[in-house]
This record gives sequence, C-alpha cells and structure tokens, in this order.
Amino acid sequence: MQFGLFGGARTKRGDDTANSVGAGDSHAYGDFIAYVTEAERLGFRSVFLVEHHFTGVGQLSASLTLLAYLAARTRTIRLGTAVIVLPWHNPVLLAEQAATVDLLSGGRLDFGVGKGYRAPEFAGFQIAMAEATERFDEAIEVIRKAWTSPGRFSHQGKRWHFDNIVVEPQPLQTPHPPLWLAAGSPDSIRRAAREGYNLLLDQLGSVALTIERVALFRDECNKIGRAYHPTMVGVTRALQIVHDEKERQAAFETRARVVDRIGDLARGGGTIAPPEHDDAPLLGTPAEVVARLRQLQAGGVENVLLVDPAATVAALQAFAREVMPAFAVNRAAAE
Repeated sequence: MQFGLFGGARTKRGDDTANSVGAGDSHAYGDFIAYVTEAERLGFRSVFLVEHHFTGVGQLSASLTLLAYLAARTRTIRLGTAVIVLPWHNPVLLAEQAATVDLLSGGRLDFGVGKGYRAPEFAGFQIAMAEATERFDEAIEVIRKAWTSPGRFSHQGKRWHFDNIVVEPQPLQTPHPPLWLAAGSPDSIRRAAREGYNLLLDQLGSVALTIERVALFRDECNKIGRAYHPTMVGVTRALQIVHDEKERQAAFETRARVVDRIGDLARGGGTIAPPEHDDAPLLGTPAEVVARLRQLQAGGVENVLLVDPAATVAALQAFAREVMPAFAVNRAAAE
C-alpha cells in the first residue's frame, strides 16, 4: 500500500472569524511547503492539490502555480491536481501550464481533472452548471490534441476555436502526464475506465461503497482490455489519529464540522449530516487506523491519499511512525 496527501495550503483572510477547520485544507503556504517536503522524506508517494474559488475560507485556487514551486523543492514525490475544473479554463493555456510543471518536475505531474460541483463557483465565473459536461468534454479533447499532436493542430468546437497552433512546451511524460478523473457515480467511474483516466475517489464514501467503486473501475478496465493496477485508484481518506478517549471525542467533533463545511461550500448554504456510523475516516488509535486500512486493502485499495484537518508535520510523523510500518512489506514488494 502506498500513501499520499490530498488538500492544499490555506490562508486566512483579515475578516475571517471561523477559519480554524475548513473542508480539509490546511494552513499557510510556507507551512504547507514544509509539510510536503517532510512527507517526501517520510516516504509518501504523492501530493494532490485542490482547486477552489470564491469560498471566503482561503482555499487554494492556483494549484499549478504551487506545484511549480513544489517541483523545485522536492525530488521524488509526485505532484497532482485534484482537480483542475476544466469548464473554467482556456484549455490551450492550461495544457501549456501543466506541461511546464511536468517539465520542471522531471516528469512527476499527475493531471487530475473534473467538471466541478459547487454552484457558487460556477456563478462566480458566470458559467452555467448545465454546461459543465459539454465544456469538460471539449476542453479535454483540446488538451489531448495539444499533448499528442506531432506538430500544429486545429480545433473547431462549440466553445473553443484554434487554427494551426502548436502548444509548447511538450510534457516530459509520454504520451502525456497520467490523467485522473474525480468520479463517484457508476456511469462516471465506467467512463474513467473507458477513456483512459485513473480514478480519484472522495473522502466521504464508506468502506463498503469505496470497495464497490474500486471493483467497478477494475471490472470495467478488464472488460475493455485495459491493463489495471491498484495504484490507478486514489482513495481519499480523512486522517485523525487519537491516543485516548478525550482526543477521540474531539476528533469526532472535528469530523462533524469538516463534513458540515464540505456540504456548506458545495451548496452555498446548508449542511450534510455525518452518517450515524461513519467508517470513512481513518479516525482512531494507530491500531484502529491500521485495521481500517487493512479493510480497504482487502477490498483492492492500494493507494490512499490522506486529508489531515490539522495538516501538521507532527501528524505526518506520527502516521509514518505508528501506521506505515504495518504496510512496509507491501510497499517494498510494490517497488
């Protein structure tokens, strides 16, 4: 089993009065850079950064910019987007920017994309959510052309028109950086398998639902003759290690606030009540966290992306010291 990080730096606004926990994103940029570099030292394989706008809670908006900086500060950890929302971007400019990060990082970019799901963000960009799918489809078509065309290319679509252009630089990875799709519904998971994406799964799905989704993706790959490996699925899980009952209660309260905030940001108001028996997070003692990870592993999960509400170096070190050794044999075999 391999481990990575999910989330991003988070800044505080001068008028922010309730910014202590958010939707899983963590802290200021300098601290986050130290967090990622320590993760690399501890053996974490990847970091995937979110893209969000207009939240009022300081969430990361320019993920490729931060990844370009991290490319210079790291050597081995893979650098991912989770996700860039294609309907909001010029696909040619995006192809150029992402290829530049791939080049600067020595071929470590994982290009995660999605359609978006937060209505206030679409409203802020003056883009109708009803157009998200068609905009996504056309944008990824242009990006694939930009990265795989042997020379100049043209595109005449509904939203974008390009005549005899060449995108530079080309990405270092061939034919292009791995494509990842954030998906949850059966149809979108099947689409990810059929269209050559790796799969990103959210942090809220139960163990049973997550295993079901992994199986669906694997089976669809097998059905179409696509080679499958468990690391092609990144499963996001909230991490909250506790050592006594007082810490456990505080962790449950934090979890409830995080889930509530996710719903609030997704809908522009309102909440999502946490399930009565929420087995999605890695919440518990180190032994309990190991047991939960073994449940996931038995269901085919081998690539876990950690979301730590505190996102401290100390939490990373505790996980590396108290949890990762239980999976060291598996990691060595995977290498």
